Amino acid sequence: MTSSQTSETASGSQPELTYRHAVAADVPVLVELVNSCYRGGSSKRGWTTEADLLDGQRVDAEGMAELLERTNTIVLVAEAEGRIVSCCELQRGVNGAYFGMFSVLPTIQGGGLGKRVLAEAENTAAREWGCRLMRMKVLKQRPELIAWYERRGYTNTGKTEPFPYGDESFGLPRRADLAFVELTRELPAP
Repeated sequence: MTSSQTSETASGSQPELTYRHAVAADVPVLVELVNSCYRGGSSKRGWTTEADLLDGQRVDAEGMAELLERTNTIVLVAEAEGRIVSCCELQRGVNGAYFGMFSVLPTIQGGGLGKRVLAEAENTAAREWGCRLMRMKVLKQRPELIAWYERRGYTNTGKTEPFPYGDESFGLPRRADLAFVELTRELPAP
């Protein structure tokens, strides 16, 4: 395994996960995974759906390929039995790492896999970049998701950011009051 790969064995019925950095060949699978988690009818099989808030795609192939080309960004994938089951974006910044585009296959959400992938993302940001802070933006209309992150040590900073209405790359809003809240967590030293 390279330094960007780690493997963990889970107890009980949770699958063993292998982590690695995404590559260009992963783009089609990643686009399908991310969109299936956030938009459309398939996303409603999991609890992370934004389908009641936004229509349209969450990401397209061009946008995903651009993420993979950035030198300050890692798209971390988790594989189980050779299949990508989760991914997230990590972006290195001056004030820590940004965490986004977190996706877990909707049909297996709710079993603890997301918690494991989030922990690996935090470890990756700390280990590879020396980051001591993780931050993210979550739609304020997702209190159950905000609560999930708070149970994992994240704090709502009180900072908000308006939704980028008019920029269809973020989706097609179904309501006029969308906004993001910022959550942060201090990361332990690697």
